[in-house]
Amino acid sequence: MFAVVDIETTGGYAEYHRITEIAIYHHDGKSITDFYYTLINPGRRIPSFITGLTGITTDMVEDAPAFEEIAEDILRLLEGRIFVAHNAHFDYSFLKKEFEIAGIRWQSKKLCTVRLSRKLIPGLRSYSLGSLAEALGIPVHNRHRAGGDAEATAHIFTRLLQRDKEGYVQQLLKRNSGETILPPNLSRWEFDRLPATTGIYYFLNNRNQVIYVGKAQHIRRRVAGHFTGVAQNWSRSKIRNEIHHVHFEQTGCELIALIREAEEIRRHWPKYNQAQKYKVEEWGIFSYEDRNGYLRLLVNMVTRNSRPIIRFSTKGDAWNFLWKKVSEYELCMRLAGLQEGNQMCSAAESGSCHGACLGKEKPEPYNKRVQAMISSINDDFAQPVLLLGKGRTNTEYAVVMVENGHRIYYGFVSKRPASSQADHLRKKLKPAMDIPAVQQIVHSYLTNPRDMDVLLL
Repeated sequence: MFAVVDIETTGGYAEYHRITEIAIYHHDGKSITDFYYTLINPGRRIPSFITGLTGITTDMVEDAPAFEEIAEDILRLLEGRIFVAHNAHFDYSFLKKEFEIAGIRWQSKKLCTVRLSRKLIPGLRSYSLGSLAEALGIPVHNRHRAGGDAEATAHIFTRLLQRDKEGYVQQLLKRNSGETILPPNLSRWEFDRLPATTGIYYFLNNRNQVIYVGKAQHIRRRVAGHFTGVAQNWSRSKIRNEIHHVHFEQTGCELIALIREAEEIRRHWPKYNQAQKYKVEEWGIFSYEDRNGYLRLLVNMVTRNSRPIIRFSTKGDAWNFLWKKVSEYELCMRLAGLQEGNQMCSAAESGSCHGACLGKEKPEPYNKRVQAMISSINDDFAQPVLLLGKGRTNTEYAVVMVENGHRIYYGFVSKRPASSQADHLRKKLKPAMDIPAVQQIVHSYLTNPRDMDVLLL
């Protein structure tokens, strides 16, 4: 019925490392019935720190078979059996990858003895293999070797089955139970309470420290997505094993979720939010006068001390905004940096450009329209602007207010605000962190409101 497995590897990630040793104990639900063990040649040197942990050296595996040579034998030992391991995801992910390399598709139901132990033996200080074995009085021979660890896991599994009076194992094995995808230290109860709404979520470690913050339009689905097979980065056991709790905050609309995510990353500086820790890339629209006296426009990256007319989070947003403004003010596509070359621009062919690219329109009238365009952008951000969206319930609105183009407030109100309520609203809203990430997010919505309504105050 069951195959209790333990492996040793060259490292912690199935995507980059290989198996060096495997042990498989067959278990009939009452006791051990058979045993298999072998060293495996990983086709690379074994790092010294791995040797220090397991005692397995490169010389020891030199004459051992490669996984591809014994893949069919291992497949026969696992086929038709439920896969059992201590922290099952780790061993399962390595074996699945090794089978893929060997050209074999393998899939199995799996049980994790860490998760089973937390349910059936609650209250232990630690659920590591050594601590669990000690608590149950099970000796572990040859620790950190596949044979010794697999044998201890098999005996622990026997004890767990004996304690399972309410059929918890069968509940886990039910099709679509979903519990086996969760990290071993995260309770099903905490996962089940996650809402199917927009907001942010936090992963916490065993000391209740925030180690990751994310945003989602469907919090439960997004959290589950971190632990499926396609989420390779999140399949790494190091990350999974550190997750003990998941908290959440509903925001109603995606814009406030993005703001809150940026703020919370800045506040907690979580170890696994690597991408957001780097300098935020900004793009802007700039103007300068060329040697012929024409005011030119271009989209470029914002650098320190540079002064763009307006900022964007992506180059595409900046281009799309500039394209609309150039069309609106009948400017030259080439002088706006939207078309390369020295020939007549495409807008001149259609008549919307007055011929500045060919020198037919003189700098003075052309520059007046460019200045008018720039003034219109500044005017757009001079007065307070409200972005209104869906609240956390059907009886409230999500509100983001922008003053002078950079002071940002957000929150929730029970009634749709009127255009004369700026001062009243400000008292009800929370000021956002004045950081580039938040500024970019909000400016992106001001130029492309998505599902938000825009109201000028």
